[in-house]
Amino acid sequence: MDSVRSDRDGTRSRIPVALKILIAGGFGAGKTTMVGSVSEIRPLQTEEVLTGVEGADDTSGVEAKRTTTVTMDFGRITITEDLQLYLFGTPGQDRFWFLWDELSQGALGAVVLADTRRLADCFPSIDYFEQRGTPFVVAVNCFDTERRFGAEAISRALDLDADVPVVEFDAREPLAARNVLIELVEYVARRQLLAAGAR
Repeated sequence: MDSVRSDRDGTRSRIPVALKILIAGGFGAGKTTMVGSVSEIRPLQTEEVLTGVEGADDTSGVEAKRTTTVTMDFGRITITEDLQLYLFGTPGQDRFWFLWDELSQGALGAVVLADTRRLADCFPSIDYFEQRGTPFVVAVNCFDTERRFGAEAISRALDLDADVPVVEFDAREPLAARNVLIELVEYVARRQLLAAGAR
């Protein structure tokens, strides 16, 4: 899984494997927050103030939101000395969907953030990854004042395949966000093992 190189002094050092992960979901679901909370480097964020143009952004359920991602968020996290994840947060509004094909090239998989206040907003992300055969997990961002639903209820509401993991987490908590990423990597590994066994 990892590469080994020889340094000038003759010592051997490992080159960690870098995997690309997409962080997707609807407008205001917590994508920028997740990337920012878990990244070990200062994240690149392309946040701009909402336009205020009527009909441009539906803020129902997220009335306090004042900014939006217009290109992507980027962060990095080291899982082990042999494994680094590069995180690309996608823009949430329909008018920025033309960026998704570029961002998704070479991605190992995706985390689809779900906000139970606006659950239907994650359907386009789920459809996108299902149509392209990209493995994904659904991470339900738990907001303090909102009613919580079990993973099974969320899975049924989103009409997910039975094997797609649904996890609850708080995007503001680095450890919780890290655990979601680990869940995705493990899910992708399980799928690859099953595919190899079926050959």
